[in-house]
Amino acid sequence: MIVFWTLTGLASALAGLLVLAGARRGAAVDPQVASGAGPAEAAAELAELDRLKARGLIDEDAWRAARAEAGRRILATQGEQSAAAPVARVSDRRWVLGGVVVAIAAALGLYVVTGAPGLPDQPYEKRVAAWGESQEPLAPIQVAAVIDRAAKDNPDDRRLLTMLGAARFQAEDPIGAASAFRRALALDPEDAQTWARLGESLVRANDGTIGADAEAAFHEAVKRDPGQLGARYFLGEAALRRGDTAQLNAQWRPLIAALEPADPRRAELERRLAAAGPGVGR
Repeated sequence: MIVFWTLTGLASALAGLLVLAGARRGAAVDPQVASGAGPAEAAAELAELDRLKARGLIDEDAWRAARAEAGRRILATQGEQSAAAPVARVSDRRWVLGGVVVAIAAALGLYVVTGAPGLPDQPYEKRVAAWGESQEPLAPIQVAAVIDRAAKDNPDDRRLLTMLGAARFQAEDPIGAASAFRRALALDPEDAQTWARLGESLVRANDGTIGADAEAAFHEAVKRDPGQLGARYFLGEAALRRGDTAQLNAQWRPLIAALEPADPRRAELERRLAAAGPGVGR
């Protein structure tokens, strides 16, 4: 809790310094530099033209033209000045500092009223224990944490390890899922479904690419159980990508035969087989 309040104070102080630094830069602008040529300079220029005309150094037409040009230039300068950004005053910094202090005080007051400043940090293990006893539905990552704790207490329970792999897969942790499935296979390497799940976890961990390790896992699944249709799909997908029509045909023909005729997936697989090359899928 001390660390929390320390970091909160430092963050507030840094925010205040940044705001004040910005206000100071605005207040430090020289008003004379920002305003450009003022009314005195404009009057002096016109007076000089009048003196030149009075001394006969310029004629009437030249005097009128010069005054008109000077007037246009003065009007243009005044237009640019009116469009310039407003300059902050030094006294504005007091208002900025007051606003920062009020905002920090309001935030702290809201936290004291609605938060729990005296509550100590709850250890992760206690939270996992509370999730395990909760009657409310848990998020996938919470389910994975509860099963992981049980698996640590029972490292030789293959069923818990496969459940842990499935929970991590649902929690978008494919690498953790693959690790759990490998541990389960070390206890029972003949589990075809776990081989298939391992392959799917490796595919997801590889952003959809069916690598050599994933393909090997799918082959192990089909070798132990030819009815692992998910593994057959991925093996056919890998064969299609590398142009191996014989392997594609060997994997997808049984998969198509297992699907109902009205299943849209069957029609899609048949279409892709036909497009892969002559003789495929017959």
